[in-house]
Amino acid sequence: MASNPNFQVKITPPSESSITGSNGTVRVDPVGALPGGPLHSWATRIQQFALFANISPQDRSLILKETRVRVFSRGQIIYHEGDSVRQVVLLTSGSAKMVQCNHNGSEVILRLCGPGELVGTLRSSMHARYRSTPQALSSGSALVWESGDFESLSKRFPTLRRNVAHIHYKQLQDMEERFREISTQRVAPRLSRQISRLVEQVGIRSNGSVEIQITREELGQMIGTTLFQVSRLLSEWDRQRIVTTRRGGFSVDNLKALAELID
Repeated sequence: MASNPNFQVKITPPSESSITGSNGTVRVDPVGALPGGPLHSWATRIQQFALFANISPQDRSLILKETRVRVFSRGQIIYHEGDSVRQVVLLTSGSAKMVQCNHNGSEVILRLCGPGELVGTLRSSMHARYRSTPQALSSGSALVWESGDFESLSKRFPTLRRNVAHIHYKQLQDMEERFREISTQRVAPRLSRQISRLVEQVGIRSNGSVEIQITREELGQMIGTTLFQVSRLLSEWDRQRIVTTRRGGFSVDNLKALAELID
């Protein structure tokens, strides 16, 4: 893997407000203890997330009572591929990449996660293990449930279970589309289409542009091409003022022109 896993934490009981790991102290709080939250405030903030679609404010509050908030920094490992599935993680801010490694240590990015998305898979059995490693692309936060607690909530609230199934269906659909694009399309339309997805998924809007914190190498991994090809195309689009490139990321300045590159 290109960067070694550098941190993993276990969510602490409600009486503890921080934990110390190899990268310093990370805050882990009950939802109600966070600045800006009592429970009803958080229930309102997360109502647009797919996980809570068609769930009443009262039920959202009950589901949130079983969670904790985890704060992470850029580059931090959220959990490791191969670890036992113990938690359900829902991003509330920031973004993360889901990475899988082969036996030689080379990595491939399966997908990116943005606010409102579940990170990884849920436990399918008592012996289930994570199949990828999520790493934060930016600082952010997440709601975290213990797997057993979330399973109980899914039985208690059938709509929650249906929402999880719908989320997994959409993730599978996205991977199918990317596989088809790799097999049938040239690099330029693949790249422009993937950037358009990232605009909606992890883009940060600022001064008429959309900032995306992902490297050219990571873009190449996502669409199945080389760093050289991505760099060449982004440099060309920079000259056309469609994007502005910089170290460690880029911004999209002309969304209409980017969309025209897809066809």
